[in-house]
Amino acid sequence: MITFRAAALAALALAVASPALAKEAPVSFSEDVHPILQVRCVACHQAGQDGFEKSGLDLTTYEGTMKGTKHGPMIVAGDPVTSNLMVLIDGKADKSLQMPHGKKKLSSCDRDLIRKWIKQGAQNN
Repeated sequence: MITFRAAALAALALAVASPALAKEAPVSFSEDVHPILQVRCVACHQAGQDGFEKSGLDLTTYEGTMKGTKHGPMIVAGDPVTSNLMVLIDGKADKSLQMPHGKKKLSSCDRDLIRKWIKQGAQNN
């Protein structure tokens, strides 16, 4: 017969081992998100380039990323669903606005990493 203590220890061990309950590793802007933006977005979204001239979005720095566009912020820290950046890179806006414009969509892994960073608070880390 299983004792109460043994059952409690087994439940605790299961909870600790469960990936659903494991603490999510933090996503770093400088190490995880910014490299994606550098490779896939900065060619257009930096001063002097078409994406910047049309929208005002400068993705070369954290500050520029968080500032957003001439029309408002692109990122709502903690809320990837209402973050316009996710709407555009997930292809949930008009096709003419999908980013990167005229190029292959970001991989689901890259989009999920950016989504997780936003959900974690979009920190400058």
